[in-house]
Amino acid sequence: MSLIFRLSSVLVLPFWAMVILVPRWRWTARMMHSLFVTIAPAGLYAVLVLPRLEHIWRAVSQPTLGGIVTLLGSPAGATIAWVHFLTFDLFVGRWIYFDSQERRISPWIMAPVLFLTLMMGPAGFVSYLIVRSLFALSPEPAKAPLQSGQ
Repeated sequence: MSLIFRLSSVLVLPFWAMVILVPRWRWTARMMHSLFVTIAPAGLYAVLVLPRLEHIWRAVSQPTLGGIVTLLGSPAGATIAWVHFLTFDLFVGRWIYFDSQERRISPWIMAPVLFLTLMMGPAGFVSYLIVRSLFALSPEPAKAPLQSGQ
């Protein structure tokens, strides 16, 4: 499980690096449009969960604090939870990336928001909703749509 835990982070980090460091590079948009971005970590999650589905389902269908502690208190449980976090954070980060590109929000503003989403998913998501709301309120001149490859 330790190897899977480490490799799961390696699986998503290239995508995060692209949206944070080179968001307007044409290959970033191409890669982020690929289904592989979200299917690969979701597939890994499924591979980890399916053999343990009965045990996991019992813990999550009628959750108790003790049951969740027991579920997460093993290398397998912690790895599955970590892959779950990575998968959903990347899914949300992908949406944030595309939405901010469409709204032409500066990469200088988005880099810390995306980094926060990577590190603390929900806090990054909330921070993006705030940034998005502020940009929706600010008057700006009409701009041409962002062309792919820019």
